[in-house]
Amino acid sequence: MDLSTLTPQKGSRKPRKRVGRGSGSGHGKTAGKGHKGQKARSGGVTTVGFEGGQMPLKRRLPKRGFTNIFKKRYALVDVGSLCGFEPDSIVDPAALIRQGLVKHVYDGIKVLGDGEIDRPLVVKIHKCSRSAYNKIAAAGGRVEEL
Repeated sequence: MDLSTLTPQKGSRKPRKRVGRGSGSGHGKTAGKGHKGQKARSGGVTTVGFEGGQMPLKRRLPKRGFTNIFKKRYALVDVGSLCGFEPDSIVDPAALIRQGLVKHVYDGIKVLGDGEIDRPLVVKIHKCSRSAYNKIAAAGGRVEEL
């Protein structure tokens, strides 16, 4: 195999549309732009949300609230889902990702108190709710915050 012999797969490349090249081409005369109107003219392109000079909806509606750019976003894990780990094992962010309980860490991982846990675990995590902390401690485990 040689680089000079490589060709694209059949049907993966289409020739570009040549408009305005005669009526036999199928794209002649108005070149696919129809008759008259703003879109038929050169430079006749409007921005997204333009309503023909009428005050656009995004400017007519009242604005409310704000977006906190410093907001922390946590990946959430329920205490009941930690039962998939072996007793006395260490549960850290890497272990949660391996187990498939968390996809992205974002700004940290938080364990919530939904469900029951029946085994002692060492949970090394960024945040933990009070009810989750109590359930882990009652099962004989402990929580270490990162």
